[in-house]
Amino acid sequence: MDIFAEKTILTVSRLTALIRGVLEDNFDQVWVEGEVSNLSLPSSGHIYFTLKDSGAQVRCVMFKSAAKNLKFRLSDGMGLIVRGRISVYDQRGEYQIICEYMEPAGIGALQMAFVQLKERLAREGLFDEAHKRPMPRFPKRVGVVTSPTGAAIHDILNVLKRRFASLEVLLYPVRVQGDGAAGEIAAAIADMNRLAEVDVLIVGRGGGSLEDLWAFNEEVVARAVRRSRIPIISAVGHETDWTICDFAADLRAPTPSAAAELVTASAEELRGQVESLAHRLRLGIESYLAGRESRLGMLRRALHDPTTLVGHLAQRVDDLAERLAMGMENGLIRRREQLNRYNQSLSFKNPIYLIADGRQRLQHLESDGNRLMQSKLEGLKLAFGEQAARLEVLSPLSTLARGYAIALRDKDGTVVTDAARLAEGELLRLNLHRGTAMCRVEGREA
Repeated sequence: MDIFAEKTILTVSRLTALIRGVLEDNFDQVWVEGEVSNLSLPSSGHIYFTLKDSGAQVRCVMFKSAAKNLKFRLSDGMGLIVRGRISVYDQRGEYQIICEYMEPAGIGALQMAFVQLKERLAREGLFDEAHKRPMPRFPKRVGVVTSPTGAAIHDILNVLKRRFASLEVLLYPVRVQGDGAAGEIAAAIADMNRLAEVDVLIVGRGGGSLEDLWAFNEEVVARAVRRSRIPIISAVGHETDWTICDFAADLRAPTPSAAAELVTASAEELRGQVESLAHRLRLGIESYLAGRESRLGMLRRALHDPTTLVGHLAQRVDDLAERLAMGMENGLIRRREQLNRYNQSLSFKNPIYLIADGRQRLQHLESDGNRLMQSKLEGLKLAFGEQAARLEVLSPLSTLARGYAIALRDKDGTVVTDAARLAEGELLRLNLHRGTAMCRVEGREA
C-alpha cells in the first residue's frame, strides 16, 4: 500500500505502528550516551528514566529481566552509556530506547558497583576495626572455602605442609566465579560456622579479571563474612586485587599462599622461640641457685665455730652491763649535785622559818631520789636478766651441757653432719661442754 497516495487516511494507531516498524527495523542496536534524569524505580522491578544532553532528550526503559543483572545503582545526574533498540510506546506516541545493557560513563559498571557497595557497607560500619576478630596463635584445624580444582588450594596446602605439617585442613569446595558462586561462598561460610570445628577460615581464590573475582564483591558474601564467629582471612586474587570480602574479613592476605603463612608460625620459628625461652629459663635458674649457694656458704662460715657466736653475745652482755653501771653512777652524781645546790641555797638564805621546811623538802627529795634509783636499778636488773636468758637459750653450750658434741674434721675444722662422708681412720675433734677430745673413725653407720 502506498502510504503517500493522495487522500490516504491513517488511524493514529496505524501510523504509530508504521513508525515503530521503521524504527525497530533500522535501529535494532544502538549505543547512546547522556545524563540520567526523571529516574523512576517502581515495585515492578522495571527502570524508567530520561537520557538527555544539552540539545535533546529521549525516554528510556529497562525491563526487569535485564535490570536484575545490573551491578550498580542508577541516580539522577549520573552520566550513562546505554545499549538497546529503538521502539515506540504507542499509548504516548513517543519513541524510546529499550535498554539491554548500561554502564556509567567514564567508569566500568562493575567498578561503579564496587564503589557504591563499598561506600554503603562502610556507612553501616561493616568494615569497622572494632568488629575484627583476632587470629588464633596456635590453630589446630584450618578451614578453606575455595574451588577444589583451582591453584589457590594447592598453594595453601603446600605452604601449610612446609610450615606446619601436622596442621589439619578442612576444605569446603565451592564455585568461585559465575552465576550462583557468591551464594555458594556465603552458604559455605555459614555451614563452617554451624558444622565444622575449625579455629580459622581462609576464603579466597587465585587471580583473575574483575569479572572473575566478582563473586567476592557481592553483598551476600560480605555479610556472611561479618556474621561468622570464626576468624576469617580473605585471600582473593593477587596482591593488587581488592574485593569487598577483603574489607569485611578480619584479616586480608595479598595471595592464598600469604594467607597460609599468616595462619600459623612455621615449626622452625616455634622451635627457635621455645629454645630461646628454655635458654632464658636455664639462666634464671642458674642465677637463683648461685645466689642461694652464696647465702648457704655465708651461713656455713657463720656456724663453723659456734663459740664465735657465743662470744659475740657475751660481749654484748658485757657492753650492756658496763652501760648500766655508768648510768647508775651518773644518776647518783647528778642527785648529789642537786642536793649540794639545795644546801647552798638554804645556807645563803638562812631564815629560821625556812630551815624546817627546807629540811623536810630535802628529805622528800632524798627519799624520791632513792626510790627513783631503786626503780631504775630494778628495771636494769630485769632487762639484764632477760638478755642473759635469751643468750642462754641461743647458746649452743646449753646443748653441749646435755651430752651433745660438735664433730669437726681435724684436717680442716669443717663441721661433720653426714656419717656417709667420713672415711675410716679419719681423725675427728669433738667439742664437749667442757674441753675437747680427739677420736678416730673405726666404723660408720648411715
